[in-house]
Amino acid sequence: MTTSRKAYPSDVSDEEWALVAPYLTLLREDAPQRDYPLREVFNGLRYVVKTGAPWRWMPHDLPPWHTVYDQARRWLRAGCFEALVDDLRAILRLAQGRAPEPTAAVLDSRTLRSTPESGARAGYDGAKRKRGSKLHLAVDTLGHLLAAHVTPASADDRAEVRRLAAAVQAATGESVAVAFVDQGYTGERAEGAAAEHGIRLEVVRLPEAKRGFVLLPRRWVAAARTMLPGGVLARP
Repeated sequence: MTTSRKAYPSDVSDEEWALVAPYLTLLREDAPQRDYPLREVFNGLRYVVKTGAPWRWMPHDLPPWHTVYDQARRWLRAGCFEALVDDLRAILRLAQGRAPEPTAAVLDSRTLRSTPESGARAGYDGAKRKRGSKLHLAVDTLGHLLAAHVTPASADDRAEVRRLAAAVQAATGESVAVAFVDQGYTGERAEGAAAEHGIRLEVVRLPEAKRGFVLLPRRWVAAARTMLPGGVLARP
């Protein structure tokens, strides 16, 4: 598709649009209430996500920020992005010779420093010595997203296992039997919460006599996913 404006690096490519358009088309393209092309609205959302710019700072040659924001809320309420992520994960797994739904997952968390927009969600993570929010996530062993949610940084990882396990099984059709975790998830409370959803926790322990940063098998895929450009939270 060609536009009269100069392209931004965040613009969706023709190949990407062919993939995502069926998930985002809630109304016909020629619906009378549509004032802007759907692809341009999606480009506006990608601009905000990729650059981190405030909504009101959206460039004037993209659709108005409030139009993009309102449409993004409709997509979120309709579950469009969840459906896209679930189907894309299955396709990528099949391409690597795996079953479409995983039998194993990796649970992890990451603390993000607070911003002025964090508001009441901010908390203090004593272990990381950071004030902000904590991202709890689950991926399959290939690093593909299964579930994610955000809490204050003060939230205990063990307390979030039940919610993550429920979301994982909902996304995979109850296919996950084991979840790999680090030592922050040890204890009967976490084990019991996972077991309620048919998941056994397997703790990947830090090798003895090791200090500093150590790459743990399996667990790394969850941590790495949050740090990649356009990572987990880049998909609202």
